[in-house]
Amino acid sequence: MSVFSKRLKEARTRAGVSQERLGVLAGIDEMSSSARMNQYERAKHEPDFSMVERIAKALNVPESYFYAKDDEAAWLLVVFHRLPAEARLDVLQAIKDVVENRKTSVP
Repeated sequence: MSVFSKRLKEARTRAGVSQERLGVLAGIDEMSSSARMNQYERAKHEPDFSMVERIAKALNVPESYFYAKDDEAAWLLVVFHRLPAEARLDVLQAIKDVVENRKTSVP
């Protein structure tokens, strides 16, 4: 199973939508939406990036979530994505403070 297919199934299941419904929300014709999503989840095919963007929007996750190999990083991406802009700034500042306090080198 590819990272993409694993993340897709996790996000779709968490959102409580069927493969068919997700396909429709992502702009795929209703007649083939379930089959296409099934192929993506089984890693038989991988969508192009414009389709990934539409799937991400439908599931309210960032596109990068689908490519994160580490589960903790994937979780952080989703949480950060769903925060309001002001809260994102607070999170970024908190991370900068932690890095400074630990004198860890971060790019």
